[in-house]
Amino acid sequence: MFLYACSNESETTYVPPSDPLFSQMASGQTGIAFINKVTDDSSMNVFNYRNFYNGGGVAIGDINNDGLSDIYFTSNQQNNHLYLNKGNWAFTDITEKAGVGGQMAWSTGVTMADVNADGWLDIYVCNSGNIQGDKRKNELFINNHNNTFTEQAQQYNLADSGGYHTHAAFFDYDKDGDLDVYLLNNSYYPVDKITNRNIRNVRDPFAGDKLLRNDNGHFTDVSEQAGIYGSLIGFGLGVTIGDVNGDYWPDIYVSNDFFEKDYLYINQKNGTFKEDVDSCMEHTSQSSMGADLADINNDGWADIFSTDMLPESDERLKTTTRFDDFDFFNSKVKGSFHKQFLQNCLQLNNGNETFSEIAAFAGVNATDWSWGALLFDFDNDGWKDIFVSNGIYKDLTNQDYIDFLQSAATREKVIQAGRFDVAAFLDKLPSTPIPNYAFVNERNLQFANQSYTLGLGQPSFSNGAAYGDLDNDGDLDLVVNNVNQPAFIYRNNQERKAGNNYLRIKFKGSGQNTMGIGSQVKLWLGKEEIVYEQMLTRGFESSVDPVMCIGIGKAKVVDSMEVVWPNLKRQVLKGIRSNQTITLDQQHANQQAYPIPVGKALFSLAGSDLFSGDFLHHENAFIDFDRERLIPKMISTEGPKMAIGDVNGDGLEDVILGSAKEDSMKLFIQTGGRWKQSVQKAFERDKDYENIGLELADVDGDGDLDLLAASGGNEDVVGAYTLTPRLYLNDGKGNFSRSLDKLPSISVNVSCIRTVDVDNDGDLDVFIGGRSVPGMYGEIPQSYLLINDGKGVFKDVTSANAPALQKIGMVTDAKWVDFNGDGFKDLVVAGDWMPVMISINQHGILTEPRALSQSAGWWNTLTIADVDGDGDSDIIAGNQGLNSKIKVSPDKPGMLYIGDFDKNGQEECIPVYYKSDGKAYPFYLKGDLVQQLPSLKKKFLHYAAYAGKTMDEVLSPEQLKSAKQLKVEEFQTCLFINEGKSGFKKLPLPSVAQLAPVYSILVLDYNSDGNKDIIMGGNFFGLKPEVGRLDASYGVLLKGVGQGRFEFIPNLLSGLKVKDETRDIQLLKAANQKSYIVFARNNESIQIYKAN
Repeated sequence: MFLYACSNESETTYVPPSDPLFSQMASGQTGIAFINKVTDDSSMNVFNYRNFYNGGGVAIGDINNDGLSDIYFTSNQQNNHLYLNKGNWAFTDITEKAGVGGQMAWSTGVTMADVNADGWLDIYVCNSGNIQGDKRKNELFINNHNNTFTEQAQQYNLADSGGYHTHAAFFDYDKDGDLDVYLLNNSYYPVDKITNRNIRNVRDPFAGDKLLRNDNGHFTDVSEQAGIYGSLIGFGLGVTIGDVNGDYWPDIYVSNDFFEKDYLYINQKNGTFKEDVDSCMEHTSQSSMGADLADINNDGWADIFSTDMLPESDERLKTTTRFDDFDFFNSKVKGSFHKQFLQNCLQLNNGNETFSEIAAFAGVNATDWSWGALLFDFDNDGWKDIFVSNGIYKDLTNQDYIDFLQSAATREKVIQAGRFDVAAFLDKLPSTPIPNYAFVNERNLQFANQSYTLGLGQPSFSNGAAYGDLDNDGDLDLVVNNVNQPAFIYRNNQERKAGNNYLRIKFKGSGQNTMGIGSQVKLWLGKEEIVYEQMLTRGFESSVDPVMCIGIGKAKVVDSMEVVWPNLKRQVLKGIRSNQTITLDQQHANQQAYPIPVGKALFSLAGSDLFSGDFLHHENAFIDFDRERLIPKMISTEGPKMAIGDVNGDGLEDVILGSAKEDSMKLFIQTGGRWKQSVQKAFERDKDYENIGLELADVDGDGDLDLLAASGGNEDVVGAYTLTPRLYLNDGKGNFSRSLDKLPSISVNVSCIRTVDVDNDGDLDVFIGGRSVPGMYGEIPQSYLLINDGKGVFKDVTSANAPALQKIGMVTDAKWVDFNGDGFKDLVVAGDWMPVMISINQHGILTEPRALSQSAGWWNTLTIADVDGDGDSDIIAGNQGLNSKIKVSPDKPGMLYIGDFDKNGQEECIPVYYKSDGKAYPFYLKGDLVQQLPSLKKKFLHYAAYAGKTMDEVLSPEQLKSAKQLKVEEFQTCLFINEGKSGFKKLPLPSVAQLAPVYSILVLDYNSDGNKDIIMGGNFFGLKPEVGRLDASYGVLLKGVGQGRFEFIPNLLSGLKVKDETRDIQLLKAANQKSYIVFARNNESIQIYKAN
């Protein structure tokens, strides 16, 4: 058992699991008794140095070349320590003899590297702090080959006196054969004095990052000419190096704290970098801490993981967290600070210069106040897992404490005392140790936290961490540096527990890069590809063992291994037996390495001249949250949709593009395989309408296509003229005029309008799907069935012919299809907080809708197709997806409670979701809740009073009893396979289809193999910052392989690269026998793809 102490001196017992994968080694056995002891006093504390509790780092490496890896710890206020590995898990503290304790006042990061290229590891220590008289010089301890070191930072120009250093990464960025260094700094400037000031291009000598080029042992600052930012707003906490675009040149990822965006520097192969995070990543962590870069899904591309401060538990979340409000978030985006959210980010590399952020889908988005991020293979199964070190010694963001500090009473007390009593105020800060997280790779882009089971779950205040094979048994052991606790030394027992095989690799580089930093290793085990990169600086303030350990599972022989050295020379080894140490010598690499060529993509962007005119959707500036603070998402950004058909009778397909309010619909007429805008005065006159539902149909039987348009947008209230459906009659030549007397007087916020001959009388009737009641989210709107009298005049027959449709739900889409083969088309409907429902058409009368089993979802779109080739109609339904912090299931559904809870005549809604502890909690934080429901303010005076409260503790039994309730239990985009009389079988589509909301689905056979294929598009941004942005999709191509099964075609191969929010996808046929795929995007131009 282990004891850990909190600040109130109470002790809590931690009982480790029996026989875990990682055994925590006792200091009595290892001889390692290191503690990074941090003590506040009046001259140095978290009030005058914000990074006071950031902790120190760890470096692992063999400093005496005896074949055993040694350990170096940095300490903030005391000496750093070096422990020599004597074998058999015994270490000796040689700090004093070695001369590596450090002379500066506050050490942070540490890196081991052979800086002087003599074949022996040197130690580079970064220093920071805010101590008067301390010069904050970094220290370079050059190895003397006898267990002693000489500090020579000044001689190498690596001292960087006065800087506020976090960490350093040695690598050969210009491929000249020696090690350069990226120096990561954390600005000293008070954050509140420069918040949202974009001074990124103004260099600061002490605050900004630096790139130093190795010029024959003298490091020269080339930051500015290389394109590296170095300003007052650089709050660097993590730097990780690796090849992200497959060109064998090292790129750089920098994690920045506070409001500054992270940096992704792409190596331009000419001594410069291009910072490209805005283009490559749709969003990043907000308070980015540590980061690591490795291939987590064995597809050959390096993925990036960054840590942040989002708590997992409801209690921690609601006592320590405050999110940006919607307007402030958008102001930061406009200020060029990118889209940042308070969460860990797992950036999945798509191989086409884009990343999909999937941390919520992967289950790794919330690990509390996190520091170290390490991607490594815990059990040698060939798949990289994720370790996160976390904890902050004082809960600096405790919201009750912040209120206490800012209160008038506290200010008055300080004024009366004439001083700020640091000790007294710090004593009031809670101190909460948190278990580290250890996520096991489940090989499907998802991870499971098994920290306790693995032996890594002791509550702590952990910061830097590093891995290395400390006992030479072929698996990776783990070392963690803690604040005010003994360091953790973990022995990996996989050889006994899992029995997986391995290869240990040592690098013998030629020239000045003796350890082959930057080398890439690829192993093939049958069809399985495993990729590693020799980079030592990883995680937070730490560096890992230069001896590379690669797990290969149960394989006894590696089919082949390719090594690409930093000089772009490669060598290939074949038939390598497992469980051995291999020394790779760069001199044996005599083949030239070239990036793997990518074949021609299936689709590519068509010429920009296909459309002329205004084909940009202009979203109006309406924020749903300003009116309803507690709604789960905006409804006002669900357009545009398109309507395609021949409107001028020339046999060619034309396009109508829907519009937001304050804009008009656009008609594009096809001529000679191109589309030109045809201005329609009738459309221009109706700019007050938000045109969401569009349908081209010959409603008056005159042989041409008329246009039915229905309004949405969620802005205007029911009863407003701007919510009336409209009919535009076609003169046969593509000129439209609005008819004012053909439709009944209806005012409804609509999602879709669908025509069909419901009664088989030879004319087209209409279903109108009600989306919402504006201003009353959760209230069920009216939907309508309109019958055509044969002359294009419509009558509302809903109450008589389809009474159950009147309040069917918050409809988002509907389709007509004859499911039972009786010649009458039935209606399938889906929407928010409702199941997929089918109403059978009995000769023009629609029956009570039947809900498909366990299908209550946040559905966005429906498509009908025979996907399994059995001759009947199946349903493809686009849903919310699984890449969100909101999780639902049939046994743990999301709930929406609707009622006038404070009796002010206005209904409110409260969304409630389950968390990982198996309990359901109101989603929003105290601030939003009491602003919407001021009556709860007295009940929850403090944040702690609200935190961890379930719904029956927030509302009274009477309030709960009177509340209307809606349920959601399924977020996956699904197939519903028609099994005839047996009903429909629900089949979730592949995991990549679940990475973002799906708003449109196109079924086609792109490869003419007879199997239906699917193209999907979506994403959704209309969410509060506490939810984030659902933006991981760039268009998804699923190839049909028969019997309703599909395989994902990676975007690198499909060619799809559709950013932003897709709302509609249509296949458009041109006069020249070509077909195009048109993506309509919210607040963006349409994007057009062609088959190659």
